[in-house]
Formats: sequence, C-alpha cells, structure tokens
Amino acid sequence: MVNELTSVNGEITGESVYREKPVIQAAETIFVNEFTDGVLNPNAPMLGPLKDGGTIIANTAPGCWGPMITPTIRGGHEVTKPVYVEGAEVGDAIVIQIKSIQVTSIATSSGTDEAQNERFIGDPFVKVKCPGCGKLHPPTIVQGIGQESVKCMTCGTDTTPFKISNGYTMTFNSKGDVGLTVGKEAARRIAQDSKNYMRTPENSVQNPITSFAPSDLIGVLARMRPFVGQLGTTPSKAMPDSHNAGDFGTFLIGAPHEFTMTEDELNIHRTDGHMDINRVREGAVVICPVKVPGGGVYVGDMHAMQGDGEIAGHTTDVSGIVQLQVSVLKKVNLDGPILLPNVEDLPYTAKPFTKEEKRIARELAEEFGVKQVEESFPLSIVGTGANLNVATENALERAAKLFELTVEEVRNRATITGGIEIGRHPGVVTATVQMPKTLLKKARLFKTIKRQYD
Repeated sequence: MVNELTSVNGEITGESVYREKPVIQAAETIFVNEFTDGVLNPNAPMLGPLKDGGTIIANTAPGCWGPMITPTIRGGHEVTKPVYVEGAEVGDAIVIQIKSIQVTSIATSSGTDEAQNERFIGDPFVKVKCPGCGKLHPPTIVQGIGQESVKCMTCGTDTTPFKISNGYTMTFNSKGDVGLTVGKEAARRIAQDSKNYMRTPENSVQNPITSFAPSDLIGVLARMRPFVGQLGTTPSKAMPDSHNAGDFGTFLIGAPHEFTMTEDELNIHRTDGHMDINRVREGAVVICPVKVPGGGVYVGDMHAMQGDGEIAGHTTDVSGIVQLQVSVLKKVNLDGPILLPNVEDLPYTAKPFTKEEKRIARELAEEFGVKQVEESFPLSIVGTGANLNVATENALERAAKLFELTVEEVRNRATITGGIEIGRHPGVVTATVQMPKTLLKKARLFKTIKRQYD
C-alpha cells in the first residue's frame, strides 16, 4: 500500500491505494549529469538501478572552491547524484574500477582559504548566512570579477563565506600534460568568461572560482595527474559531502545545525568517500562499504594534480569525465574504503614480488628451515580521523579487524612490506601492506586484488 495525493473536485486529498510495484530494468550503463545540493542523504532518490558489473559515466563538476562560494550548496562540494547498484545490500562491498579520467576544464583557480566569521553559523561549508539581509543559504549571482563578485540576490551584499588568502589561476595544455599559473591580466581575462574556462556542467549551480581572478603565483609549472577527491558510497545518515570522512566529519560533532552528530554516530555512518588521495586515479580500484541498500555510488571533486597531503587545503579543482565500472562483493563487511593503487603508485616495499625475488626467497627458506613462503598481495586500507595519528590508528585497526589480526602484527607487516602514506592533511591516510593469500581469501578479497596485481 502506498499513500498517494489525488484531486477531488479541485481539492487535494490524501488517499491510500494498492498498487503493484513497477519493475525497473537495471541498466548496463548510466550517464550521470546531475548533482546533489552538497548533502549526501540516504533517504533521497538515487539514479539507476545499475546492473552489477555495469558502467557509470559521469560529467563531474569542480569540488571545493566553486561550491564553497555558492551558499545554496550545503556541503562544500557538488558531487554526482548517487547511483543504486543492483544486488548491493548493507554489509556488502562495491568494487569501483576507475577506467578513465579526463579533465575538461581549460583553467581553474585555487589557493589557501580564510573563513569570513560573520557569514556562517557554526560551519562555513554548511550553514551560510548573508551578512546583509541575514538570509540562510541565499541564492547568489556573480557580478563583475574579484573576491567581492558573489552577491546575494536578495540584498546585493557580498556573501561568500570564504576568501582566498593566497591564490593562483592556472591554465592547462590541450593534451592534459601540464598546468601553468598566469599573471593578473590573464587571470582577469579568464574571470570574465569563467564558466567557459571552467567548463562547468550545465546542471551545476556553483559559482566558478575563476571569477575571483587570484594571481599571487605567476609562472609556476606543474605536471598534471588527474584524480578524483570524492569517490565512494552513500553514508547511512545524511551529512554534508565534504564531511564524509573522519577529519572534516569532526566539524559535525555537536554542531549547531541539522547535521549535528555524536562521535559514535560519525564513526557508524560515514563511508569516507571524501579521501583526496592522489592515487585514486585512472587504473586504480576502490572497494567501498555498503551502508544503504544499493550502495549509492557517487563521484566528484576532480583535481588536475596534487602532492601528498593537499597541504594548502585545496588544489586545482576541475570539471571532467569519469568512467567507472562497478561490481558487488557479497558479504564483505567493511568499515571504510580499501584502495588498490596502480603498481607504480605503491610504496617500493609493497610492490608485487618478481619471479627472481620469489626464487631467492625459496632458497632462503630451504637454507633456514622455513616450510613455506607466503604468497602475498598488496592493498591500502584507508583510515581517517581528527588528525594524522588518529587516522593512522583507524587504518591499522580496520586492517586488523578485517583480517582478524592484532594491531601489532599489522604494524609489523606495514613497516616491512608497505607503509603509511598521507592522503589529506589533517587526517586521511592509507596503511599499505602485503597480505598473504590465505587471509585475502578468507576476507573474500583475493580475486579482486589478484585481478589488479597479477
């Protein structure tokens, strides 16, 4: 039985009717060009369904700066609407293979941020208030260029909750090899045609950050290696998209707005989709927890390049096209994501062993009476937390729980067969480790990992 609104003599009435639930055929491929309002809501409708093993092709909008200066976006990013994957149930996992990433932006702007305290309540990413009329989440319009160009449509006041304290405008070559920061006049020229240079998708509502025309860094050359900062599954409680991780998520603990959570709630519901790990790039695989029916796969926040740590807090946000292939792993209950990087992105100690190395190991085993040499494969466990120490412990504890080991053993294995790498400062890391085939099989991960590294 469903509740349905009907019209009787021109009046709207509530009526309960019985209706057979329509059967929706799952699609092999879903093209995504729709975005959230910055909130990941498990109760909101999803796109799809998508077949297990199907493909998502997404036209992604820039993350971070554009949404940060757009008060109607309530989460700090503008990610794609989540996709429902057929057969994905709570307690399963979804394997996401990144088939391709293509930057479409011609230019972007970025830099370090400075929050404007009178323009938000509790959190400048979430609860923006116009300093003029006091309206919450006011609609805005870009008038002119510069850091005062975003105006409240109600009262005309400069309304952005963030300003750039030190920033740059960067343009890219057509092949996507390098970026170069430009001077004041070029930045202003780009700002006058912001949407065109940013190539923001037609359904994106963000104000393009190139409108600010920052030019503190001029003539800086940078290599491009695009990746996605947001890739994952929908959390089991509504939260701002940029806060779906243990570091930014701490802003929700006791927050003075509707997304407030306790620390326990954050730990239970988050899926750590906001990773900003630069190894989440073409060729990599991310294995994500399923905490709502259908999983709700989403993507966004593409970056043109980034060093480990994203130490400025922001990097080069760009529009782009992402192709993902997704499949369901039944009864693989994860607390957070697992990353299978490209081989060249693995720490030296975690790279798959060569035939010659294995031959030498067998000789050593025979000489010293070791009955069997482990057959092992690498994986990176994502950990997040209020700071890097907490994030590291989170990654180690997740690995220990998944493989039914002690944290001490995981520490030893990570030290000699992997390493700890920073995804985002202040609190996203990966604990990379070589794990034996026996434990990978027991955790139902072996086939996926072997396919990536065999």
